[in-house]
Amino acid sequence: MSDCLFCKIVNREVPSTPVYETDKVYAFLDIEPEAPVHVLIVPKQHIASHNELTAENVDIMKDIHLAVNEIAKKLGVAESGYRLINNCGPNAGQTVLHLHYHIIGGRELSTKIL
Repeated sequence: MSDCLFCKIVNREVPSTPVYETDKVYAFLDIEPEAPVHVLIVPKQHIASHNELTAENVDIMKDIHLAVNEIAKKLGVAESGYRLINNCGPNAGQTVLHLHYHIIGGRELSTKIL
């Protein structure tokens, strides 16, 4: 999608700090981190949100979740713990309409999610 920020990041039209990449997913540092570790992981294929997953594209979830495990190990939060967040829709705080997950860790996180 030509006006999607995350598509532009995946296509290297907008700079980012890469953390992990395969042929299907790309992960990069959040530019406004909420914790010492704050990574965004996106499918390279444009999918607007979790609501847009279908039988034809849901296999990307396997790739995303396997990437999360690798990233957590690489960044040293696999043992201490991290939060994996997906915001779906405007009321949940999704500001970029491209399926993405936040990996947040590197410090003790509050038990409160809201």
